Amino acid sequence: MTARIGVVGIGWWAVTMHIPTLQSCEGVDVAAICDLDAERLRVAGDRFGIAARHDDSTGCWRPNSSMAWWSPRPMSPMPDPRSPDSRGCHVLVEKPMATSARDARAIAEAAARSGRQVMVPTGLNFTRFSARAAQWVRSGRIGTLRHVVCQMGSPLDDLFAGRPMAETADHLFRPPPSTWSDPARAGGYGWGQLSHALAWVAYVTDMGLDCIGCLDVKSPTGVDYYDAAMGRFANGATFALSGASTVPKHVGMHTDVRLYGTEGMIHFSNLPARLELRRHDGQDEALPLTDLEGLYDGSLPVKAFARLCRGEAVENASDALNGWRVTAALDALYRAAASGRIEKVEGR
Repeated sequence: MTARIGVVGIGWWAVTMHIPTLQSCEGVDVAAICDLDAERLRVAGDRFGIAARHDDSTGCWRPNSSMAWWSPRPMSPMPDPRSPDSRGCHVLVEKPMATSARDARAIAEAAARSGRQVMVPTGLNFTRFSARAAQWVRSGRIGTLRHVVCQMGSPLDDLFAGRPMAETADHLFRPPPSTWSDPARAGGYGWGQLSHALAWVAYVTDMGLDCIGCLDVKSPTGVDYYDAAMGRFANGATFALSGASTVPKHVGMHTDVRLYGTEGMIHFSNLPARLELRRHDGQDEALPLTDLEGLYDGSLPVKAFARLCRGEAVENASDALNGWRVTAALDALYRAAASGRIEKVEGR
């Protein structure tokens, strides 16, 4: 089976990761691209040899209802193809899946009605070490989850301060600072980066948050540079969340998570790479990892999406429910930072 995939929203990550990875996958035809910018369509279409170019997403999917779909960031002014409900298509939508709990719930419910998959490409979720961590939690190896600590840092102070991303100077397209540094366009470290960390926690624990409070420090453009949050999961477990955007460029993104349960704990870090299970009874486990394996690989969810669209059985480690949980948590986090109160998470 050949998967015909339309790419909606031709930006930096689409031409840097999405399209090249899809075209490297066996049994995939990138059949059409869509963007409001005619010059972007011309440049990307010529670079990747894609003849079908549209400024309206309906022009891509109408000829073939089995076509799978890609979506831009939710705040992009594109026609919204995120819901698979009326298209019969699987959908890959960039993180965050939405920027309000209400919209995320609508997408998740549409996916459930249609029987089609929504995938959010949070790359850490699609690794073998994340699957192992989820297996340990769900098989009861740490007992009942009681506390989670999650810290993330990224070398993106330029974008969140409204400057071009330094390392993309020679790229075909560059990420527009406006979508990262404007509070009115879902800019900020929470939407832009903590969405990855929250997706990992939601996948491994298979739980959503019940409430959250947050203090932040603003960038020069008024978005969150740093976040210090605390919350509670639906089962009563507590949660400490920290994010920082000013990691030195040569260090790279790092995520460190510790999950504490009644029978033991899990420690995960991607830099340096480690995944360890420590139990009160001494029956510990560790998954050998190299630091290279811990580096963020944005191609992993793209390849999983390609296999899904070809009809293969694929674990969707960042599905619509996961996206709903992440969006609802971030929605509440931003409300809490503004109000100075602990806010209810409108999700599950």
